[in-house]
Amino acid sequence: MANIGYIRVSSVQQNTERQLAGVTLDKVFEEKASGKNIEREQFKAMMDYLREGDTLHVHSIDRLCRKTSDLLATVEELTKRGVIVQFHKEGVKTGKESAFGNFMLTVLAGVAQMEREFMLERQREGYEAAKQAGRLTGRGKSSTIDRRAVMNEILAGLSVRKTAEKFRISTQTVMKIKKELR
Repeated sequence: MANIGYIRVSSVQQNTERQLAGVTLDKVFEEKASGKNIEREQFKAMMDYLREGDTLHVHSIDRLCRKTSDLLATVEELTKRGVIVQFHKEGVKTGKESAFGNFMLTVLAGVAQMEREFMLERQREGYEAAKQAGRLTGRGKSSTIDRRAVMNEILAGLSVRKTAEKFRISTQTVMKIKKELR
């Protein structure tokens, strides 16, 4: 009967410290990977590790799985194996003895997936509207910039602003190239 933690963030820039802070755990599986599917190294290791009587602690539903079908299949498998799953943010606890917790998980997972799909839809609509209004014209010129020439101008002492004007690129692009010099 062990308390196991699963902590996930989507990118290496994100911090995992807030997840499961203050929860006493015997073992933690932590990874920085997208939750779009269950093909994740630490997720698989956690699934292999969990045993009957263990409790899996997860900060929130979307940290375990983003897709409702993946989440429900994962929790169902763990429940069959006698593992309890505790989602701390939502206050949901699943298991053989928790019909209400299992029901709430289904509802919350469906709402979370719908919310994500709405967000992606709004994002696409916003992008298309900006494109139609001429504010977006595709990717910038970064792939066709003579980076060596820009570096040479910077090394010669030309300011970032003057270099950007000379090459008709943004000062931000010049700064990125300047960073490469370090």
